[in-house]
Amino acid sequence: MTWAPERRTPLEVLRALDCGPRGLLESEADDRLARFGENVLPTRRPPSWAARCVRSLRDPFTAVLASLAVVSALVAAWGTAAVIAVLVAVSCALRACGEYRADRSAAGLRDLVATTATVVRRASPDAPPAPREIPVDQVVPGDVVRLGPGDLVPADLRLLRATGLTMHQAMLTGESAPVPKSPADEPPPGASGFDRPELCYQGSSVASGSGTGVVVATGADTRFAAAYGAGPGSGRFRRGPGRRGLFGARGPETPTVRTAAADAHRATAFDRSVYGISWILIRFMLLTPPLVLMANAALRGRGLETLPFAVAVAVGLTPEMLPVIVTTALARGATALSRTHGVIVKRLPALHDLGAVDVVCVDKTGTLTQDRPVLDRALDASGADDPDVLHWAAVNSLWTLQLAEVPTADALDEALLDAAEQRLPGGLDALEYDPVAALPFDPVRRLSTAVVRTPGRIGGHTLVVKGAVEDVLERCALGPGEHARVTALALACARDGLRVLAVARAERPARTRAYTTADERGLTFTGLVALRDATAETAAAALTALARSGVAVKVLTGDHPGTAARACRDLGLEPGEVVTAERADALADAELAALAARTTVFARCTPEHKARIVRVLRAHGHVTGFLGDGVNDLPALRASDVGICPRDAVDVAREAADVVLAAKDLTSLDRAIEEGRRCGGTIAGYLRITLSSNFGNVIAMLTAGLMLPFLPMLPAQVLVQNLCFDAAQLAFAYDRQDPAALRRPLRLLPREVLRFVTGFGLLNAAADLATFAVLAWAVHSDTAAGGQASFHAGWFTENLLTQALVMLLLRAARPGAGAPRGPVPLAAATLAAAGLLLPLTPAGPALGMAPLPAVYYAGLAVVLALYAAGLWWMSGKVRRPGAGA
Repeated sequence: MTWAPERRTPLEVLRALDCGPRGLLESEADDRLARFGENVLPTRRPPSWAARCVRSLRDPFTAVLASLAVVSALVAAWGTAAVIAVLVAVSCALRACGEYRADRSAAGLRDLVATTATVVRRASPDAPPAPREIPVDQVVPGDVVRLGPGDLVPADLRLLRATGLTMHQAMLTGESAPVPKSPADEPPPGASGFDRPELCYQGSSVASGSGTGVVVATGADTRFAAAYGAGPGSGRFRRGPGRRGLFGARGPETPTVRTAAADAHRATAFDRSVYGISWILIRFMLLTPPLVLMANAALRGRGLETLPFAVAVAVGLTPEMLPVIVTTALARGATALSRTHGVIVKRLPALHDLGAVDVVCVDKTGTLTQDRPVLDRALDASGADDPDVLHWAAVNSLWTLQLAEVPTADALDEALLDAAEQRLPGGLDALEYDPVAALPFDPVRRLSTAVVRTPGRIGGHTLVVKGAVEDVLERCALGPGEHARVTALALACARDGLRVLAVARAERPARTRAYTTADERGLTFTGLVALRDATAETAAAALTALARSGVAVKVLTGDHPGTAARACRDLGLEPGEVVTAERADALADAELAALAARTTVFARCTPEHKARIVRVLRAHGHVTGFLGDGVNDLPALRASDVGICPRDAVDVAREAADVVLAAKDLTSLDRAIEEGRRCGGTIAGYLRITLSSNFGNVIAMLTAGLMLPFLPMLPAQVLVQNLCFDAAQLAFAYDRQDPAALRRPLRLLPREVLRFVTGFGLLNAAADLATFAVLAWAVHSDTAAGGQASFHAGWFTENLLTQALVMLLLRAARPGAGAPRGPVPLAAATLAAAGLLLPLTPAGPALGMAPLPAVYYAGLAVVLALYAAGLWWMSGKVRRPGAGA
């Protein structure tokens, strides 16, 4: 039977689900969890090992290598094909292992930020219903769920009650405007799909209001799963026994939606750098074989017999270990951050992007400031500090809260009472008057009144009034001059970013009839209380650390310009000129980007303004992170290179963020940026060392192939050499960075990297060509089989020794900047040993190499010494790629 929710009232839905508004019994919930399964999307299931290996073939470099292996096999170059196949298999296996470890770590990290839902359940049939927080994956059909602002909808719900409820459904429909929701027995005419007001869908979030609903579908049966192609019938999940939601099988009623997943991809710093370099190299690789073939055919009359050598040259240009190095370095960095600083990296490439961040945009409230005010000063009419003003303001707050029975204490009243406890002699005991009456605050008259018995005067009452300055002053008996002076004082406080309240009193004869707002007249002005936002405890230290790391901070807030500027000054961040959203609206993107480069604070920002500022900063060359914790921060979190939020952010912000700080200790953000720079430096170091060495070897191979009557190195020798170098390069994933390299934003620019690679590659090619001269002298340029074998062995040895030198001397911006540390020196020594010993072992003749005369090693030592000196000199002249902004 297929459920027809449009024909059922809420009561019929509850009966169909065998539940009630008082919630499920705990035992019933456990039975349903076993029957329906966990409330998770099927796509969250980890892939198998075979699937991981196949997925590794989608990496551009691995795919090109596999294609070259196929080409080699087609021309019967079985040795070349076999060695390339080994390279592909090793790369896929290592990457699959790295992804498995990363997924396992990420799964553990997700448990720390697992979204929860508030459900109503009962321990026994006679027990009263009690709300409790449970993980979202434990929600079952029939659960009664309560929703509040910022909550994610944990499953598909039918509303039972709602008050001012609106939902964000952008993840499902692409529409940014909140949609009103309300319980209804029947949907309005024309309402269908996601427009149904009585239905709330998994993947949406509460924009405002509150509501209670019953779960009608979970997991793969939700509309969210169906919209993403993971619903019933997709073949991408396993159905549990009896699994069925209220909506039943998905049919034509499922709307076609533009999901956020379909269009949320953005080219981040990782995409622009690592992938940008990758595709440039792939173009060179694809051009190399035909160029080698054409050159040999034209100059040496060789034909397809040169194809294995051409393929080997293309393989020699490939940084095969790049996917493995990237995955391993990022996974290790993410794990270290979670273990030592409580920072959770949900998207591994975001760690690289963190290292490249040079601008962090932050929301003020909840990030730089706490969501509560504190008293700054209490002033009399002349502007002098007066504790008596605080005394009477606190009397108003105390007895308004006590007598008016306000359901929720106002934050300003709490701040005044806290200040009275700390600053007044006797604390709150000094406020103990005999209360008479209270008139609570309302938004029309914008003030509140407390009436107490006048101390020391029998038969007298004192009215204490507190509220908006202009509304209190118009009820006071002030002359024009005094009124103007008090108004100017209040405006000066407001310009300083303070919230200002006026306090006034009046003495009245005691009476028995009730007090009304008409009694709030003829008051005597007492003074002003000015309050400011309480700053976050660690925000000042975090801002100082970010500035020291070369990261600019931009504050994007919806608050008043003065309030935002005051908070920045309290934290030691000079606000400069504060730009309002209205001014930003009048500027084109290029003008806004230029303004944002020199502006610290943007005030009166809507969520769209925040997202636009982040986008224009990115479009004009900045790598941006956005730190926010509220629903209104979602567009900016998604627009930035790296979305960051604290762990106690609202659910939807945590889901949208790439990085989650486990607490509002913002100093951990600086630690995360440092770890990102460390990982990015590892990747950049691998690229510059590998590519410069590979590029030089390829140039030398092409040159020698045209100069010599025989191939300068056999294809199998090229590939074995490449395999040895690849094995040594794995040490880069565990390398330790020089602390000096972590002081500036890391920027891996393809053009800069290629310029670096070209310079050092030509130096490497010069060393190779000098080795040819040494070989010609040592083996007398014998073109016989023995002479060719010696030539091959000599160049093989020199290649591995120069690559070992490159690994050691190009690790830092300047060789010798620090003592060798970590696994790279050991890997370089092992690589050098392989180059010296392999031709002398039984494997040498099998690969077509012969022992070399001792005189060759003397000449080689001279070449290597000159090459090391050249590396030393050039590294001081060439700007290190990836180290600058």
